[in-house]
Amino acid sequence: QDGQSDILYKFWTAVTRTLSSQFQSATDSSMFLKQAFEGEYPKLLRLYNDLWKRLQQYSQNIQRNFNTTGATDLFAELQQMEEDAQDIFMQKTQDYDPEKALKDSLQQYEAAYLSKSLSRLFDPINLVFPPGGRNPPSSDELDSIIKTVASELNVAAVDPDLSLAVAKNVAKTIQLYGVKSEQLLSTQGDASQVIGPLTEGQRRNMAVVNSLYKLHQSVLKAVHDLMGSAVQPLLNSVEDSVEAIIITMHQEDFSGSLSSSGKPDVPCSLYMKELQGFIARVMSDYFRHFECSDFVFDNTEAMAQRAIELFIRNASLIRPLGEGGKMRLAADFAQMELAVAPLCRRVSDLGKPYRQLRSFRPLLFQTSEHIASSPALGEVIPFSIILQFLFARAPPELKSPFQRAEWSIARYSQWLDDHPSEKDRLALIR
Repeated sequence: QDGQSDILYKFWTAVTRTLSSQFQSATDSSMFLKQAFEGEYPKLLRLYNDLWKRLQQYSQNIQRNFNTTGATDLFAELQQMEEDAQDIFMQKTQDYDPEKALKDSLQQYEAAYLSKSLSRLFDPINLVFPPGGRNPPSSDELDSIIKTVASELNVAAVDPDLSLAVAKNVAKTIQLYGVKSEQLLSTQGDASQVIGPLTEGQRRNMAVVNSLYKLHQSVLKAVHDLMGSAVQPLLNSVEDSVEAIIITMHQEDFSGSLSSSGKPDVPCSLYMKELQGFIARVMSDYFRHFECSDFVFDNTEAMAQRAIELFIRNASLIRPLGEGGKMRLAADFAQMELAVAPLCRRVSDLGKPYRQLRSFRPLLFQTSEHIASSPALGEVIPFSIILQFLFARAPPELKSPFQRAEWSIARYSQWLDDHPSEKDRLALIR
């Protein structure tokens, strides 16, 4: 340890220096490699990112192995050595970022790629604004520009820093489009006249405004679509986890009778506590890091609607359902609003799923006759959901639709997702 407190820093510095040297040597001796590394830089960067992730996983596995093999004393000693080294390391190299140092070995290729990317973005604009031209681009020409912008942003999505750099190029591209459009504007007297018919200058100014508006809308859509693609894997994972938690309600016992106090023994079921904790955690650990809160809520509110629909679907399938179980399930309905609250601006803004949640809860305690005459039937709550609930209240001999089909509840739920038509669902139940 003495005299070698920064050994990891020295090792990593040597590794990154060697990589830079070898890359430089290879591209100096081969024009083909140079063009490949510059032209396909995003793919090369993705390989680097994968390497860094594997190194992190390897480090975590080493620590996990120390914990599981019982070598706690050795692990504690190594950890203390690492902390001591970290202290000295931080004193000497406070701004050192090992991941950045790794990526810096590709810096020359990134610079070349960004330069070519900017040229690809500028080329269609220079093409549609020829010297001496007097008209803004046509719709087809504008579409070509937008496709180029979308393509560059999409390719750069492999890395946040590269995405930011390409986004700056896109900003320069839009600025160039604005400058070119400004040169077409008519600022003479005929542009402001309001006595006679439209002048040529006024028509041209209107065409420029329309062109800029189309560009504005198209770029926003392209960026929004890319943002959606970037966040979709996380949304899918959270949505799958929410569904997996909700479906565990069928592992709990709702067949109990009413307690002497007339109230449920617990404020809500175990699965509901787990659901509330999970949603609160993912919002805190993941979604709060997004600065675009409106964009996040636009996506998570759809997830909240889906969660409510799944909750009502599964609640309508619970059997047997005793009086005590009804009380606990009613408490779960109230707690469901609290569970999805972090996913939305206001729970009441969730529309039809929210109205279904509010309308279904009173039905838990009503007779079948009252349920059949409920104004919420069909208008708010689908007939198929009500029929599922009535089956669940029936004697065991009268099987639920999924039992009659010999399906698991998960498979039945998937079938319902694949058949959103109420006609198809009623046909299966019948």
